Amino acid sequence: MTESLLDSPLPIAAAPMAGGPTTLALARAVADAGAFPFLAGGYKTAAALAEEVHQLRSAASSFGVNLFVPSTDVVNAAAFAAYVDELSSEAAAYELDLDPTPLVDDDQWDAKLDLLLDDPVPVVSFTFGLPEASAISSLKKAGSRVLATVTTPQEAVQAQDAGADALIVQGPDAGGHSATFDPERPPKPVSTPPLVRQVLRAVDLPVIGTGGIDGPDAIRDILTAGAQAAAVGTMLLRTDEAGTSPTHKHALGDRAFTETVLTRAFTGRPARALRNGFADRHRDAPIGYPAIHHLTRPLRQAAAAAGDPDRLHLWAGTGWQAAPTGPATDVIRHLTEGA
Repeated sequence: MTESLLDSPLPIAAAPMAGGPTTLALARAVADAGAFPFLAGGYKTAAALAEEVHQLRSAASSFGVNLFVPSTDVVNAAAFAAYVDELSSEAAAYELDLDPTPLVDDDQWDAKLDLLLDDPVPVVSFTFGLPEASAISSLKKAGSRVLATVTTPQEAVQAQDAGADALIVQGPDAGGHSATFDPERPPKPVSTPPLVRQVLRAVDLPVIGTGGIDGPDAIRDILTAGAQAAAVGTMLLRTDEAGTSPTHKHALGDRAFTETVLTRAFTGRPARALRNGFADRHRDAPIGYPAIHHLTRPLRQAAAAAGDPDRLHLWAGTGWQAAPTGPATDVIRHLTEGA
């Protein structure tokens, strides 16, 4: 069944982790282990993504590229200005002046779509909503399977109606950004296996389940629920090949961190991270992606460079305590024990 969707020997995919963690080295290692690699297209130029696609083709016969659907969030000018003021003391710790003008961009959406139409890849996935149905149709005509990331059965129906070939069903236990179509909608507290079953009752599409994976049992539970594969993110964050910042890697292994939280404080979209001081101090951060992301980026970069986990976006799923160090191939091997 898995080969019909991902064309990989193992029913495991490496979730695309934008902003550094997903590297070419990690994608190659995942492919070498028999799992399915994704490249993270977010936060990089179309030219940089094109080079990664070119290089990965020599190492993997099948792989995917993930893109962020441009945000339609309306940035509330007054809320944004208030948040700039609220963050002034955080910025002062690094002698930074945060830009008070909201910056909104589309992450080179058109250029990346053109790239994937001109140089098709086996799989294209989308996060943060759905593109126009015409874009999905064009990618399919170019030869790509199109996967939409969904967080509810209702979103799954929308994705099926738009023409998606398959779904990535993300449970709220997943680390990093929630793929929710509506950042104002708080996620329901449901683990990934029952969410997979709910989605499969609502649509007639193959699915990949992701979120809350902490070992082989979690993988088996997702597959038993009806998913054709499971996508792993947090379990790969500390591996040798991951581009996760040293500060982030260290925090994932630091027992001082005892829980994760969903927070908008870093980017203006809900995302699951280790609970730290920044998330606690800014629990009422406004919605407004990518404007909040651009606002806090210099602060987060400074925190990472200074080894300060208190002001860094420590993305992590609920299974973070099981995330090991070492080669990614060993992690994939461990996750398929007993499969």
